[in-house]
Amino acid sequence: MRRVSTITAAGITAAALAFTLTACGGSSTDSGGDKGVGLAFDVGGRDDHSFNESAARGVDKAKAELGVEAKLLTAKNGETEAEREQRLSSLADAGHNPVIGVGFNYSKSIEKVAKEYPKVTFGVVDSVAPGKNIDSMTFGEHEGSYLAGVAAALKSKSKKVAFIGGVNNALIQKFQAGFEQGAKDTDSKVEVISQYLYPNNDKGFNDPAAAKEKAKGMLDQGVDVIYTAAGLSGNGSIEAIAGQKGAWAIGVDSDQAQQPGLAKYKDSILTSVVKNVDVAVFDLIKSVKDGKPLTGEHKYLLKDGGVSLATTGGHIDDIKAQIEEAKKKIADGQIKVKIAP
Repeated sequence: MRRVSTITAAGITAAALAFTLTACGGSSTDSGGDKGVGLAFDVGGRDDHSFNESAARGVDKAKAELGVEAKLLTAKNGETEAEREQRLSSLADAGHNPVIGVGFNYSKSIEKVAKEYPKVTFGVVDSVAPGKNIDSMTFGEHEGSYLAGVAAALKSKSKKVAFIGGVNNALIQKFQAGFEQGAKDTDSKVEVISQYLYPNNDKGFNDPAAAKEKAKGMLDQGVDVIYTAAGLSGNGSIEAIAGQKGAWAIGVDSDQAQQPGLAKYKDSILTSVVKNVDVAVFDLIKSVKDGKPLTGEHKYLLKDGGVSLATTGGHIDDIKAQIEEAKKKIADGQIKVKIAP
């Protein structure tokens, strides 16, 4: 599989591409037309103000700048592999290319369906799926979360900060590990509490009420900075934090202080760990449009701008020097950020 960098993706030159479609389980045939990108959201859908929303921005940019069409579908709680496979197959059958699954839950289904449509390029976000026609988009969540830990430690007055994860799995543990390390490296006296909404249920990314209650419990323990990595569920956490004077929320994936649906809470959002899913999605769509589809694992790390810490609201302007110092040390390899607690 061909490995590419962000710079390579951005520098691809324009070329013509005849979009193709493979008949399910059979031989490949021409699609008969450009149907544009087909994108399958994870649970929570486009309006989660977080992860899915970031992917949607990539599609919006492609529509505006490249003139491509798009079809967007959304997962529901508790889906089976067969349901995910059907969603992806339906997009490929309809002539969409590329077909992108947003979230690690699509990894196995992408791997299987991509074999049935060898002339269609598939993309999966947050996982590595083997396949000659698959672009695996991964990110330095742990690195961005380290910077969030630095900010939390410096801004906390109670010296008690917390992390809420949607589901206790390897991906979300990357957020936890980076946050804990960043906070402890900055101030060893800071107490970090880490908890999850669900051990292994995807509802953890689509249950704002559960996150709200979890955040309330942490605030009652004296925590004054909470970082939540839980998709749509995080909206509930932010709501609870906004109701507590002197408490700060740290958003995730999108710059949540700029999300219209969270506007009334923006003054309580200290910063957000921005994960540029939109950039990765746009890169893949453009590569297919240009006739040079990206394949293989495509990493978006802190040093490449793949993840970053938002500065909206100016709430971390006073600690900018410390944040930049940590960022430089991570980029230079002086700080090795853990990927597991």
